[in-house]
Amino acid sequence: MDGKLVAIRGPIVDVQFSVENSARPSLYEVIKAETQDGRKVILEVVEHIGEDTCRCIAMGSTYGLMRNSPAQSLGSSIQVPYGKQVYGRLFNVLGEPIDYKSEINTKEKIPIRHNHIASALEPKEKKSLEILETGIKLIDLLFPLVKGTKSGILGGAALGKSIITLEIIHNIVKRQQGFCVFIGAGERIREGNELYFELEKQGVLDKTVLVFGQMNESPGVRFEVVQTGIALAESLLEEGKDVLLFIDNVFRFAQAGAELSTLLGRIPSETGYQPTLASEMSQFQERIHPRGTASITAIESVYVPSDDLTDPAVVTIFSYLDSIIVLSRDYVQRGLYPAIDPLSSTSSYLDATVVGKRHMDIASQVLSTFNKYEELRRIVQIIGIEELSKQERVLYERAQRLQNFLTQPFFTAEIYTGRKGAYVTLEETLKGAERILKGELDSMPSDQLYMIGALGEQSAEQ
Repeated sequence: MDGKLVAIRGPIVDVQFSVENSARPSLYEVIKAETQDGRKVILEVVEHIGEDTCRCIAMGSTYGLMRNSPAQSLGSSIQVPYGKQVYGRLFNVLGEPIDYKSEINTKEKIPIRHNHIASALEPKEKKSLEILETGIKLIDLLFPLVKGTKSGILGGAALGKSIITLEIIHNIVKRQQGFCVFIGAGERIREGNELYFELEKQGVLDKTVLVFGQMNESPGVRFEVVQTGIALAESLLEEGKDVLLFIDNVFRFAQAGAELSTLLGRIPSETGYQPTLASEMSQFQERIHPRGTASITAIESVYVPSDDLTDPAVVTIFSYLDSIIVLSRDYVQRGLYPAIDPLSSTSSYLDATVVGKRHMDIASQVLSTFNKYEELRRIVQIIGIEELSKQERVLYERAQRLQNFLTQPFFTAEIYTGRKGAYVTLEETLKGAERILKGELDSMPSDQLYMIGALGEQSAEQ
């Protein structure tokens, strides 16, 4: 079906088709256009205007497109390859490899919007809960990662969201030999480049599929890249494989939707975001669920603008998450890494029926100790630690030891810190926290527990 370009407004392009043709491209169908120098531009239909015009978003730069130039409907939505050939490869939103390796020669392709409505309504099998060990002390102790759930890592700029995400990929994929799909939505090119070479260096690239729509690309690319990534994750599920899905960053997806909404002329909601924010978020979040015996475990990085957790886009994402891990700027300033605020974060699966009674008891004591510490810290800042009672001072110093013990050197941050990374098993974490809570390490200076792995030689000397 042939048409012509009648309007170009940045990444928004209107394509007119002949009125004599009763059928025009349906929503999400692809239209191909060319710039004056022969560069191909893919357009995706998002609205129908009048009887003969389709309003489209461009999956790339529209520089060089001309009015009245021809456009051709391809009769299908965006489709991406799947199968064994996609492992270890890096794709753009259109499913084209961008890693300068060999072409993907396969006729096996799936649409990125793989009947998402029917998919979301499929009955979900009730499965026994299985905990995935991350090797990160603070997460395994207080915010256990359960297979088949969604966890969010929330924080403002430069708090370490991407580093924590990369460390989880490193620890889980390498140790448990799982399959991973990574979606880079609206993040920096540098981060994507570092991630690719880090995965290659650690030998887990062949178990990973990467999809990028980055910060320098059009809002159409940043918006649709999550659909491409989830389609690839779904293809692995159909093969019966458990999948780890990492999305960095979900807020950039919502932000790209707001940009497109403004360019499409839609009236914003009273919060300033697009009126379709909730439906757009649910359209891809509801696709993340188990199929048969295979599960999909999502870890979603969420940028929090101005560290404001009440931002409407962030609040919309909250409702889909089983665990919310909040990063704190105060913890960064105190040098506590990972900078997870245990009192602002929450997990639906920190429950004795899931993690066991011993784990639950230790976690409860840790949270109670941190809560009391925060109250005492305000007093100490004003009158000094000497004014605390003996009992309060013991609790205050134990909390400091706990905070230091729960810091950890990361494998993926070795290049920045010069410290060798540490993987700490859940049992080692529980033993260490238990010993501190019982007062066995009260004579040890708290700085000896800072940035270590499991309790070893440091405590053996005492």
